[in-house]
Amino acid sequence: MAFEDKIAWVTGASSGIGEALAKGFASRGAAVILSGRRVDELRRVASEIGGATLVLPFEATDAEALPGAVKAAWDWRGGVDLLINNAGVSQRSLARDTSLGVYRRLMEVDFFAPLHLTQLLLPLMIDRGSGHIGIVSSVAGKVGAPLRTGYCAAKHACVGYFDALRSEVETAYGINVSVILPGSVRTGIAINALTAHGSSHGRSDVNIEAGMPAEKAAATILDGLAAKQREIVVAEGMELAAISMRSQNPEALFAYAANEGARLAALREKAGADFSPEPAKMNAAP
Repeated sequence: MAFEDKIAWVTGASSGIGEALAKGFASRGAAVILSGRRVDELRRVASEIGGATLVLPFEATDAEALPGAVKAAWDWRGGVDLLINNAGVSQRSLARDTSLGVYRRLMEVDFFAPLHLTQLLLPLMIDRGSGHIGIVSSVAGKVGAPLRTGYCAAKHACVGYFDALRSEVETAYGINVSVILPGSVRTGIAINALTAHGSSHGRSDVNIEAGMPAEKAAATILDGLAAKQREIVVAEGMELAAISMRSQNPEALFAYAANEGARLAALREKAGADFSPEPAKMNAAP
């Protein structure tokens, strides 16, 4: 099995892609460290895995807790072979309405938290001369999308940092870095997304509900990690096409996004302060 006798550390492991990855690693032979905020859910996932697991809860933005978490993870079985930075939060609000605090929160959770955890674990991997670091970014880390200005900014930052990190550690120290780009995956990401003033969106949306099952997304990611792919795209339809369009036909992509932005702006003008945004259903790939 691809991950036999490996130790894989997954953040955001209590649900969604993180839960599916944790279970997938275990089924492919790995011992799994499960991290996140919701201790009961982490324990549930560990119980369902049934194999070698360590429940290691922490708040990803708690800078003081991270050094202790890294030590506990490393000491559990004498190292960490794979770190998958998966914890994150999305956004559902127009830029004109979004408070600065929401932008700061998105950057803290989606960029600075995985950066900090990686920076703490990295010297241990360098000293050992091996390791594999993954970041679950997003198609939104390559493509600007309405209702997600802060989320896109954070996910673009992830792509930049982890691509640059790879250039420093892959050949020099034998550490692989994989940037993972999911599109719509059927999880609670929209329900938990931040609104303009920082509350939870509280409901899913049509694209997430029609998205790829988390188990299918995890299988694609695990195959990519096993192959040591530097970039792992986990998307279908227009979202998959958008990544190619960003380099091959950017004007068409920008126009597509601008049309959706105009639709939302018109709805915002009608609704005023009561505006509650809903993205349009994505079209199939052209």
